[in-house]
Amino acid sequence: MVKTDTSISEQQMKLYYESLSEKDRRRYAAIEAQKIGYGGLQYISQLFQYNYRTIRQGIADLKQEHLISNPRIRTLGGGRKKVIETLPGINQIFLSVIESHTAGSPMDEELKWTNLTRQQIANLLAKKGINVSVTVVDQLLALHSFRRRKAVKMNACGASEHRNEQFEKIEELRKEYLAQGQPIISMDSKKKS
Repeated sequence: MVKTDTSISEQQMKLYYESLSEKDRRRYAAIEAQKIGYGGLQYISQLFQYNYRTIRQGIADLKQEHLISNPRIRTLGGGRKKVIETLPGINQIFLSVIESHTAGSPMDEELKWTNLTRQQIANLLAKKGINVSVTVVDQLLALHSFRRRKAVKMNACGASEHRNEQFEKIEELRKEYLAQGQPIISMDSKKKS
């Protein structure tokens, strides 16, 4: 069976239509419907399986030159706002949650990181009544200029029974010195072989 010119044209129109953005689909459908004239709206609506009201919106768009030259698909400010922009107090709660788990570089004040994983931060925020995903945690970390720190060593050479107590004591001393206005210097020293 040989395809007619009409069915070939319809196939090409559908392929082209599928390659367009939302805004351009609406306008292309409107142009094709107007070319046909009477019954064109219904025909194009069925051909593209597109709502006829949207094609009418495309016809209205074509009459407004400023909309045609606008490269944006949606109007400025459209879409859902980020959680970090809409949830009041999220920045302060985030900073309070990671405060005792934050470290930085003594050589670069802007370089800081946390020893918590993204999921751990999300869990701590949930305990404070803020349920967010790790994606939101990523946004918060980026907003407050935290960087990922590459781990040099995954497994400790030896296990110490009081290892956690050592770090708790260091944290206690750090808070005490900060309260007194004393400087804090962190050093990691290893035994040279």
